[in-house]
Amino acid sequence: MKSNMACLVLCLCLKERANLKNRKMKIKIFPFNPLQENTFVLYDETGECVIVDPGFINDDEFKQLESFITGNSLKPVRLINTHCHFDHVFGVNQCREKYALQWEAHHDDAFLVETAPSQGAMFGMNIAPIEPPEKNLKEADTVQFGNTTLQLFHVPGHSPGSLCFYDAGSGSLIAGDVMFRGGIGRTDLPGGDYNTLISGIKQKLLVLPEEVVVYPGHGPTTTIAEEKINNPFLQ
Repeated sequence: MKSNMACLVLCLCLKERANLKNRKMKIKIFPFNPLQENTFVLYDETGECVIVDPGFINDDEFKQLESFITGNSLKPVRLINTHCHFDHVFGVNQCREKYALQWEAHHDDAFLVETAPSQGAMFGMNIAPIEPPEKNLKEADTVQFGNTTLQLFHVPGHSPGSLCFYDAGSGSLIAGDVMFRGGIGRTDLPGGDYNTLISGIKQKLLVLPEEVVVYPGHGPTTTIAEEKINNPFLQ
């Protein structure tokens, strides 16, 4: 009897552990446009999802995003940006229209939305005018979808309104262009400031658990531990 009870308890514990694993937020990365900007779809077991930094530049790239969402029976419920440089906003209008979403970003980057068409033109890329975000995201906010709640960190320096989105449950940080593997975002662009960026990274990001996986706006993932040790800008 005791042996059967022990087996039952073990099975229940293993089942609960599996359920907890399934409830963790998942992340799909799409490197889009000539600058290989990382667009993200964040989703959990409820089927609700969030589109982050829609950087697709043509119909073929949009179909990749759309096919993933449709193929996994996902429902987009939020459209958010880490920041509003032109390579991260190409697909904002199309996502607004296709999924009937309001766009959310930090209001300090509003001027970048206005200048996105001219910024794109400098790189030979056409961007239609984009209306400002309908909702202002700030550090005191959270982004909720399904069973997931994202914490926000305002880390200016690359742009005035740069935000990072943190999910403690999955140990994931969507960092935008604040921090890369072995690097940081440019600070020589309008509204940028090197000291502000470094201070924000050290005070708000490097204090996270070392095993947190960092998903930057360009390039491969990294971890907090790796950047503490190897990032030359953060020593």
